[in-house]
Amino acid sequence: MRTLLMNGKIYLEKGRFEEALSIKEGFVEAVGSTESILATRRPQDEVVDLRGKTVLPGFNDSHLHLFLLGEAMTSCNLNGAVSIDEMIERGKVYLSNNKKEKGIHGRGWNQDFFKTVDKRLPSREDLDLISSDIPIVYERVCGHVAVGNTRAMELAGITEDTKIPGGTIERNPEGILSGVVTENATQVLVKSLSQKSKQAKKSQFIQAGKYVLSQGITSVQSCDVSGEDFQKTFDWIREVYEERVLPLRYRHQFNFQRIEDFRRYLESEHLNGRYDDEFYQKGSLKLFKDGSLGGRTALLSKPYADDPATKGVEALKDDELQELCQLAQDSGIPVITHAIGDGAVESVLNTYENVLQGKSNFLRHGIVHNQITTKNQLERIVSGGIAVMAQPVFLDYDLHIVKKRVGEELAKTSYAFNTLYQQGALISIGTDAPVEDSNPFRNIYAAVTRMDQNGYPEGGYLPKERMTIEESVDAYTYQGAKNQFQEKIKGKLLPGYYADLIVLDRDIFTINLSEISETQVEITMVEGKVAYMKE
Repeated sequence: MRTLLMNGKIYLEKGRFEEALSIKEGFVEAVGSTESILATRRPQDEVVDLRGKTVLPGFNDSHLHLFLLGEAMTSCNLNGAVSIDEMIERGKVYLSNNKKEKGIHGRGWNQDFFKTVDKRLPSREDLDLISSDIPIVYERVCGHVAVGNTRAMELAGITEDTKIPGGTIERNPEGILSGVVTENATQVLVKSLSQKSKQAKKSQFIQAGKYVLSQGITSVQSCDVSGEDFQKTFDWIREVYEERVLPLRYRHQFNFQRIEDFRRYLESEHLNGRYDDEFYQKGSLKLFKDGSLGGRTALLSKPYADDPATKGVEALKDDELQELCQLAQDSGIPVITHAIGDGAVESVLNTYENVLQGKSNFLRHGIVHNQITTKNQLERIVSGGIAVMAQPVFLDYDLHIVKKRVGEELAKTSYAFNTLYQQGALISIGTDAPVEDSNPFRNIYAAVTRMDQNGYPEGGYLPKERMTIEESVDAYTYQGAKNQFQEKIKGKLLPGYYADLIVLDRDIFTINLSEISETQVEITMVEGKVAYMKE
């Protein structure tokens, strides 16, 4: 049986739309006018009248953390908290409603949003007011800074003498441990919380998967595997896909900061495990060079303009980055590296150039985020064929702080996504969820307008960096497929491509730009089958 979609506005590629398409065995069979497609109709075919609705290829989020998104959906929500007192109160309410919990994991606070005169970071003493009996860990919205209560610090084994490579353990003005940690130390602190069962993890993963399907995302490139316990995570994610319970295409971005862990992976069954390359793909090595701009852990080449005492945090030393990237290159594995500050971007570009030795970047090594950049770095990204996985939605917050953090001159060449796109760079779009919500339309709005969700600033921040709707959609679909070496079968609604598509409640190409963020998905189809339908 085939499925025929009629009377729609179906986006095929830049400047090209059609009214109808036919789907056969999970692939687009043909596109054309309603009349031409209906002329091929057979008695057993299913016909769907789109009633003029706009249809796009399914979105491909080029970088997120699907399991962490599911975890965030069921943990203590700190998004939008306007004070430390509110963070404490939310923790007390959460504990009251979840009395059997043996610990509290919260995420989403941002000190820049505090409406108090003192925008200090929360401390372990603050969290002790929620409970001193169970561990409590509150991660900043970026995930690169966290604070734990005294019990969490004790269980994590963090003492006055603890040192964690690639991370910091902060102290208060009196020199006493404040409970705040950054970068690699955050995961040490998180491990103080009791580990969930495999079934609970699978449940949260599937819950997040169904959520992103409802938002029109049909493919994810997700960093969920990391560290020395990688085999267990690989196993339960593979189980999800072998059980065929989640119609979401998944590509691994596995994180190994230590060369010994990466070598263990290369020797394991997971290197060439059961991947079908349709729904479950092996993926890339994901590395972290630095942290976040908001947390001042992004690595800059010069001290922060609003805090000259720091240049940020180096999560991987240059020699460590070089060793990991060289081993990946020699093993035929793509590398994508988290780099936000210009100091981190410089290090990553130097490393990739050392590894490639003037040869083509055939593995499509890339940079995740690529926010604070110089003009020279942008030119090297283009000339070196370096892929960029960008998050325009970060501008919703960052446009308010970037000049304060890095100075006006460097800010002028940062978040330069349109410059890269127009010069032919492989630039794709993602959300880094749960750092941001996985909603693609907030992301497209930011890419197209360069304004925050309140419409500031008028005309957009660095308006020359605005992308068009079509360019943003292509970056979110076809360009994302390129990261996966699947651009010949995914990311467009042309014959021979996967029938992964979404039906919208409005025409994203003609509405007022201020409405883009309000766009909703009515139907999500994966391989021509309904994976989500709005009630």
